[in-house]
Amino acid sequence: MDLHRCRVVLVRPEVAGNLGATARVMRNFGLSDLCLVAPKASPDNRQARQLSTHGEEVLDNATIVTDLGHALADCVLVIGTSARTGGAFRRQSIGTPRQIVPEIFSSLARGPVAIVFGPEPSGLTNDEVTRCNSLIHIPTDPTYGALNLAQAVAVCLYEMRCASLAPNENPAFVSAPAPFAAQERMFDHLRTALQDIHFLYGESADSLMHGLRHFIGRAKPSRMEIGILHGLARQIRWIARQAAGTSTQRIGTGKEKVERTGEGATD
Repeated sequence: MDLHRCRVVLVRPEVAGNLGATARVMRNFGLSDLCLVAPKASPDNRQARQLSTHGEEVLDNATIVTDLGHALADCVLVIGTSARTGGAFRRQSIGTPRQIVPEIFSSLARGPVAIVFGPEPSGLTNDEVTRCNSLIHIPTDPTYGALNLAQAVAVCLYEMRCASLAPNENPAFVSAPAPFAAQERMFDHLRTALQDIHFLYGESADSLMHGLRHFIGRAKPSRMEIGILHGLARQIRWIARQAAGTSTQRIGTGKEKVERTGEGATD
């Protein structure tokens, strides 16, 4: 999933270093759309530039507006952030970054989505919170819940990045399960191999094979993984044949010795 449609909005940021650190972490996680609402700190500040390592382009292209409404005008979804919970304004539609991220991803295909962060001293006002569709609350130790602004941005964008790489969002990371018929052929092959080495033997054979089928089936093996299991079955059967051949050879050798001894005694 392309994250370029996700906009990071900083409302009245006061610390220049946080601008730079935010730009850097946006570059780390593949975002580029930074909007500053009535900033008290300048993106041209020396500290901002120093802390933006490899994120200078994000700072250079940041949009600066005077009002939150201008920052959100084209967005299809607005997610606020809050260290505080409860109360009439902050107790509904609030969750952790991991809980809210699916809502963000379901909207990205429709247009820009904004994650809004308030100023360092106080966070978003109640009026600003009411303009958000949902709120993110980062669970911290209750004895000190105030995160640094750039750290809060990093936590949220990390969850975004992880979600973008998850198998259900990126099919390149997962293969489709093999067809039922292919799995059945593999299970038949594996059963024969396990019978050859007497792992499946006697009254418990069916229940053991049933357990193996469920164990492997829960993994939803792909065609490639089915091929690996066929290879395992072939190797087990080859080892079993080698062991059986060695045993036959040993028995045959012993018999020949007895026969030769008998022949000599007769003479």
